[in-house]
Amino acid sequence: MKAVIQRVKQADVTIKDIRRAAIDAGLLVLLGIEEADTMEDIEWLSNKIVQLRIFDDEQKIPNISVKDMGGELLLVSQFTLYASTKKGNRPSYIKAAKPEFAVPLYEQMIVQLEKDLGKKIATGEFGADMQVSLLNDGPVTIIIDSKNKE
Repeated sequence: MKAVIQRVKQADVTIKDIRRAAIDAGLLVLLGIEEADTMEDIEWLSNKIVQLRIFDDEQKIPNISVKDMGGELLLVSQFTLYASTKKGNRPSYIKAAKPEFAVPLYEQMIVQLEKDLGKKIATGEFGADMQVSLLNDGPVTIIIDSKNKE
């Protein structure tokens, strides 16, 4: 799994001109799933996301997690994180998991994030054409790949 994590002041997802979900201060997480992903990837990545200390403490040092600050989380599926641009100019998405495999993992990730965060999270809609708006805070953007564990 790959995740692009953005610290935000606010973020929302709109589908067909209808606002699907919105959060205030917290994390916007764009999630890509490949067919090699397992429950182990979900558990590891969810814990890492929720425990990342990227919010400022009283001394303006990034030392607080989204969980510790009571922040919100918006999860959006994004298969394009597995784009390969090795050949030509048109990206290939062959490494991205097909919906029949990816949807159950996406749904398991929602459950795991809610468990680890201790509250409901906001989500986009898997496979939908979404418009994602955000006010990046910092900006702080972190990329994590569960296979590299970096």
